[in-house]
Amino acid sequence: MDIKPGDVVARKSHGKDIFFKVKSLIVTENGTSKAILRGLDVRLIADAPCDDLELQPAQEILRYRHNDIKKHNKFIRCRLQRRELQKETILKRVEERKVHTADYDNNKDFTDNDFFEVPPRVLHIDGDEEYLDKCLHAYKQLKLSVKGVYIPENQQAAKVKDLLREYTPDILVLTGHDGLIKKNLNISSLDSYRNSKHFVAAIREARSIRTSHDDLIIFAGACQSNYEALLEAGATFASSPLRVLIHAYDPVLIVERISFTSIDETIAPEDIIKETITGDKGIGGMEIKGKLRIGYPNSVY
Repeated sequence: MDIKPGDVVARKSHGKDIFFKVKSLIVTENGTSKAILRGLDVRLIADAPCDDLELQPAQEILRYRHNDIKKHNKFIRCRLQRRELQKETILKRVEERKVHTADYDNNKDFTDNDFFEVPPRVLHIDGDEEYLDKCLHAYKQLKLSVKGVYIPENQQAAKVKDLLREYTPDILVLTGHDGLIKKNLNISSLDSYRNSKHFVAAIREARSIRTSHDDLIIFAGACQSNYEALLEAGATFASSPLRVLIHAYDPVLIVERISFTSIDETIAPEDIIKETITGDKGIGGMEIKGKLRIGYPNSVY
């Protein structure tokens, strides 16, 4: 059966472990056909000979997507449960302040309904429009208001400064797809990666106007990205320490953890990363203060 753009396929040489959508077909110099592939659930761009690809039937695609949805929903539930527990900590902080603040009525008992949360502003720039839509849906489930903008990876550097000025975010996500180029295995060279150089350029542009990690937290990268280069350019969190694949929702989970941690708390990177789908083989970064502020009193209107 002929492979065509839009088909969902798996690579026989890799045990059909990952499902891809065919982006395009090219003819190599020796006359064979090769497909450019985009991962269905991982942020990977790859290429493979068409004779190595197996077209996936509808029932297998449904099973694959169902398993991904189950994994996603599990992580969403865990985060919402954690946030419920955090409300108890907020009330404890308020009770401690009452003792030292003359403006409070010390006889008043507060509930979590007396306060409101002020999470940070988030700008998510994604090189994949379909993945961006998925991430925006996940942000909404997690009660985060995020501005999402689709920009191909090679154009992100040219547009990021204008977007930062327009939206003034507290957290910036620069992602899309990436991958090691097999014919060039110099891990340290940006030329060995499909899009790492574009992420590096975009980070540098962002840092040229927002220099501090406390002012602007940046997550950058995708599957197999040059982790060291992204951090050196100014990313707070980046992929991929062991050049593994990262999940489409990993940037969302990083953002959520920081967004719903109090500004009074500094979070160790391992505590943030352990809540991602991929873990520390695919994501790394540095300690950072949370971005959640608590407001009082809550409006009755």
